[in-house]
Amino acid sequence: MSWLWLFLAIALDVAATVCQKLSSGFSRPTPTVLMVLFYGGSLLPMSLALRRLEVATAYAIWSAVGTALVTMIGMVVFKEAATPLKCGAIVLIVSGVVCLNVASGQSERVSRQAAEARKASPVLPFAAAGDGASGGPSARTADPAPPSVKLVRVAGERK
Repeated sequence: MSWLWLFLAIALDVAATVCQKLSSGFSRPTPTVLMVLFYGGSLLPMSLALRRLEVATAYAIWSAVGTALVTMIGMVVFKEAATPLKCGAIVLIVSGVVCLNVASGQSERVSRQAAEARKASPVLPFAAAGDGASGGPSARTADPAPPSVKLVRVAGERK
């Protein structure tokens, strides 16, 4: 559902940008009012999308897809120049969005795997001074040391 919210936000943002062009510098009231409504309306679905999506990925997709769509609308509707450089830039934008989407999926998997590993092996990287090596309780315990105990790194533990 988050992706639907994101693409609704993109559609509203693109509609607002087109209305901004049609407003002729805010001299035409109808497109100007629609522009304000569409820009304002794009904030709610973007906020809803950000509940579940990473902000970096969502914002990059929102701005990149919006830019690509506005560029294509400019070329088709407003007869703006469709230069090879513009077309190449759109291809690069779409490629970047695909890469961000893949990277977001990988980072979510890594985060889930790390969380599962922490649940499966409650090993603390720190131990109270004197624990473990001095015959006291093992340094590898799931119970955290009281805050008043000085913590030291156990030899051989990784950060």
